[in-house]
Amino acid sequence: MKNDRVTVLGAGLAGCEAAFQLAERGIAVSLVEMRPHRRSPAHKTDLFGELVCSNSLRSDRLQNGAGLLKEEMRCLKSLIVSVADETRVPAGGALAVDRTRFAALVTERIRNHPNIMVVEAEAEALPEPPAIVATGPLTDGSLLQSIEDFLGEGLHFYDAAAPVVLKESLDMSRVFEASRYDRGGGDYLNCPMTEDAYFAFVHALIAAETVQLHAFETPKVFEGCMPIEIMAKRGDRTLAFGPLRPVGLSDPRTGLRPFAVVQLRQDDAAGTLYNIVGFQTNLKFGEQRRVFGMIPGLEHAEFVRYGVMHRNTFLNSPGKLDPWYQVKAREGLYFAGQITGVEGYIESAASGMVAGIDLARKLLGKPRIEFTAQTALGALGTYVSSYVGKEFQPMNISFGIIEGLPNPPRNKQERYTRIAERSLARIRQIALDCE
Repeated sequence: MKNDRVTVLGAGLAGCEAAFQLAERGIAVSLVEMRPHRRSPAHKTDLFGELVCSNSLRSDRLQNGAGLLKEEMRCLKSLIVSVADETRVPAGGALAVDRTRFAALVTERIRNHPNIMVVEAEAEALPEPPAIVATGPLTDGSLLQSIEDFLGEGLHFYDAAAPVVLKESLDMSRVFEASRYDRGGGDYLNCPMTEDAYFAFVHALIAAETVQLHAFETPKVFEGCMPIEIMAKRGDRTLAFGPLRPVGLSDPRTGLRPFAVVQLRQDDAAGTLYNIVGFQTNLKFGEQRRVFGMIPGLEHAEFVRYGVMHRNTFLNSPGKLDPWYQVKAREGLYFAGQITGVEGYIESAASGMVAGIDLARKLLGKPRIEFTAQTALGALGTYVSSYVGKEFQPMNISFGIIEGLPNPPRNKQERYTRIAERSLARIRQIALDCE
């Protein structure tokens, strides 16, 4: 494999992170992006790194898997995490961003990098190595066929996005501002429900009309993006113990904890847009207006974006990719992002970081970095490459897939703190070795 210009397919989070890591190490990159010529069903703009579902990159606490993963990426100078930090909006203990500013800044940093050449074209086949394929979970057409011809038939599941409403259209007399357990101040809008209001809502939700899937589609849904109406059908109280759980919240007007609470999270820096937390859905648009209008405060809500549902494609990666996301059967060819079986925005960027760093070091004749499953970055790659269960499914980062301690404390928070400290010590050493 020659030290040629590297081809990176896809300018989403994984592709942009991979291209940036390569370029920062002096490697010339051709970043191939099909927009503006063609958009996927999920994209609304031609900006790179567009966040199409939620503006939240989840928890920023080190005792949470996503928080630890982001801190590891900060240590290794991640493009995506640095831009997220620059464009963040209030969200309690979570890292949420102004989506438009975030994507605009990612696009600016990529287009202005002297070692990155953006190619506006649609890839129709797997590129020759050295290359990283980060075309996302909606990869289709001749490129998908080329991938399946080489690696075997892909799997698929369904991913759903939550609706976004205009704050000024909400009835604020029925809504209160607060974060659970007072973490981060009043970063969420909370719509309290009585027991009667909750059950009326759930019964309407269960009976609401959904968008019909095509005959060739199999309804296989990733648990982390379960449509709210499917969740409701599991039992009348499922939502009350799930996304509508009222724990850590008290209505300041009554001093009491509501029976259930629908939370809205700020979606832009100006605080004019809010997404309905946990309300990924496949309801028809008219049904969304009707049923979600039963939520206190949302009776006359103006929907800036309705919830949507789309098919996601991912590889049967175990045994085919290594922990650095390189194809075992073809040296120098990598995949990154949700197409590998990592789930979530920050996980996608993390896989792009690992693939980009590994390919750059290969081209520069440097030894591989052993992240190991003791780090969040390494645990994701280990899961994707080595999962041995009956059915491989997409995975968010969690302490459940990070290697445990030899003599773990009984207290979970103490245990997670010690795992995070061990992980960050390893990552900081890697950062020093990379200088």
